[in-house]
Amino acid sequence: MTKLAIPFAFVAAIAIAGCGTTTGQRSGSGALMGAAGGALIGSLSGNAGAGALIGTGAGAIGGYLYDQHQKGHID
Repeated sequence: MTKLAIPFAFVAAIAIAGCGTTTGQRSGSGALMGAAGGALIGSLSGNAGAGALIGTGAGAIGGYLYDQHQKGHID
């Protein structure tokens, strides 16, 4: 079961990371999904808190980059 949870969490995070129309909304939704995915992966390795923190940062950056791409600022 856990072998399917990790890929599912990544797919869900990518799908939802771009939700919103403003930079703040997209970064925020990315951060929330990153935190959830990071906590899930971290719990499998025994440290859900560190996984959530890392996932939050990665998700926020991903949401911001997606926003900038949608606005045409980066290719």
